[in-house]
Amino acid sequence: MSAPHDTLVRSIFDRIAWRYDLLNRIISFRLDSRWRRKAIDALGIEGRAALVLDLGTGTGALALDACRVLAPGGRVVGVDFSRPMLEHARKETSEAGHDARAAYVLAHALATPVRSGTFDAVMSAFVLRNVGDLDSFYRESYRVLRPGGRMVSLDMFPPPQGLFSALYWVYFGKLMPWIGSVVSRDRIAYRYLSDSVRSFVSPERVAAIIASAGFVETRTVRYLQGAICLQVAAKPR
Repeated sequence: MSAPHDTLVRSIFDRIAWRYDLLNRIISFRLDSRWRRKAIDALGIEGRAALVLDLGTGTGALALDACRVLAPGGRVVGVDFSRPMLEHARKETSEAGHDARAAYVLAHALATPVRSGTFDAVMSAFVLRNVGDLDSFYRESYRVLRPGGRMVSLDMFPPPQGLFSALYWVYFGKLMPWIGSVVSRDRIAYRYLSDSVRSFVSPERVAAIIASAGFVETRTVRYLQGAICLQVAAKPR
């Protein structure tokens, strides 16, 4: 774990927690909700009384999506190191009537206070670019999963070179930080988010890291010509 990096990321998300969900919907034209549902579908928890861990839960949007499909007795534990994000998650969860199905813990995603082999499923959405050590992130995901459990991670990646990529960077590199500054009054935060995508590794590299952590059946599903990728894997039985 990198202390300076963690401090920077925590500071950014602490500041924008109050407008984070609204901005995601504006910037993605509400496609973020569809991508999260795809992640939940890939996790295979619908109708099951599964125990699910949401790493880097943020405002709890993905955790809430999981709550809506779990069978009675199912439960989601969301972990994040931003207290304002978790406060927002608890508020949203309570308003949605899912207090009994979700719990939120202030902790680092690379060192969760959880016993090994506890969860049926592990998930994350738009977290990877903010993690200082992807190898440790996926090793921790593997550690907390039960044998046969499934992991999904959804995130943004630099799209392959071409016309779409050029248009994407005009929007995401220039217009998006401006929108973020207007709505959240924090241009620096949304410049960081744009830069974090531009400098991020390829989905192929992330797939290799997932495999090296011990996962099997690794696959990558691409949306928006690879600008959004959903990566799915399982822990061997």
